[in-house]
Amino acid sequence: MQPITNMVKKFQHDTRKILLGHGSGGKLTHQLIKSFVKKFRNLPLAKLDDSAVVKFKGKLAFTTDSYVIDPIYFPGGDIGKLAVNGTVNDLAMVGARPLYLTAAAIIEEGFSLFELDRIIDSMNRAARAAGVKIVAGDTKVVGKGGADKIFINTSGIGLIDSGVDISSKNARPGDKIILSGTIGDHGIAILNARGGFDFRTKVKSDCQPLNAMVSQILNVSKNVHALRDPTRGGLTTSLNEIAEQSGVGIEIEEEKIPVKEEVKAVCEMLGFDPLYIANEGKLVAFVPQNDCAKIMNVMRKNRYGRDSQIIGTVVSSHKGRVVVKTSVGGERVLDMLTGEQLPRIC
Repeated sequence: MQPITNMVKKFQHDTRKILLGHGSGGKLTHQLIKSFVKKFRNLPLAKLDDSAVVKFKGKLAFTTDSYVIDPIYFPGGDIGKLAVNGTVNDLAMVGARPLYLTAAAIIEEGFSLFELDRIIDSMNRAARAAGVKIVAGDTKVVGKGGADKIFINTSGIGLIDSGVDISSKNARPGDKIILSGTIGDHGIAILNARGGFDFRTKVKSDCQPLNAMVSQILNVSKNVHALRDPTRGGLTTSLNEIAEQSGVGIEIEEEKIPVKEEVKAVCEMLGFDPLYIANEGKLVAFVPQNDCAKIMNVMRKNRYGRDSQIIGTVVSSHKGRVVVKTSVGGERVLDMLTGEQLPRIC
C-alpha cells in the first residue's frame, strides 16, 4: 500500500488542469512548452526559435495530418502514439525515410496536466521507436467546450533515396498486391473502447510504425510501384484510390485477406464489412511479379508483417474499379466508402 503522503501528492498532481492562461503567451504558456521540450530532447527544438533548422540533401517528402480520435486512449495506443505513427507511416508510403516531425496540440480548458504529460510521454516513446525527432511544435488552449479534451496535428519530413519512385499513380497491370496483415483491428478496438457494447473482445489497435519494414523492402527491391496504409475507409477505399489514380483495374481474392475471427464476429453482429474498417499499422504494396517473392520474404520477417499475404493482381480491364472474387465463387464490385461508418477514428 502506498504511504499516505504519496497518495496525497498523486491526488494533487492529478487535479492540475489546463487553464486559459496556458494559451496566453505568458509564463503558463512557457511552462507548457517546456513540458514538451523536456520530453522531446533534441538540439533544433531546444533552441526554441520560430522555426527548426535542419539539413537535407536529396529528394524530400513532406506530410501533415490531424488527430481528433475518440476516445483518446484505446487498446493498443492513444492519441499521442497515433499522431506520431500516422505521420511516420504517411511518409513511408512514398518510400521516404522519416526524419523530423512537428507536433501542435489544441487543448481544452480543464484538461488534466497529468493526462497531457502521459500523452507527451507516449509521443516520445513512439518517436524513439520510429527513429524520428520531434523538432518543433505549438500549443493552443481553447475554452471549455471549444474542443474535446485534446486534438493533435503532426507534420513530418523525410528523405527519398535515388531510384525510388512510389506513387498511387504507378500501379501497373501484372503487379501483385501484398497486404501486410490482418485488417479492421484499429476500427474495432476503437468501437469497443467507446463502450455501449459488451463484445468481450481483446482486439487491440494495430497502431505501429511501418517505416522500418518499408526500408527493408526497398533494400531488396526499389521496384515497388505503389504503397498505401489503409486508414479511414479501410482497404477497399485505398484500393479504389490507386485503381482510379493509376487508371487500372484491381482484382482481389476474399479468401486471401486476413481478418481476425473476433473482428469478423463484431462486424457480422453490427453489419459492418471488414474491408471498409480503418487500420493504423498495415500497408498494401503493389510490386512487380518478379520481385514479389523476395519482398514477401522480408515483410514476413518483420514483426509488423508476419501475416503478409498476396491478395490480388492489377489488371488492364475494368479500369478504375476494384473487383473481389468471393469465397463462393462469385464476383462483386467494391466501391469506395460512402459516408462514415465510425466517426473520429483517428
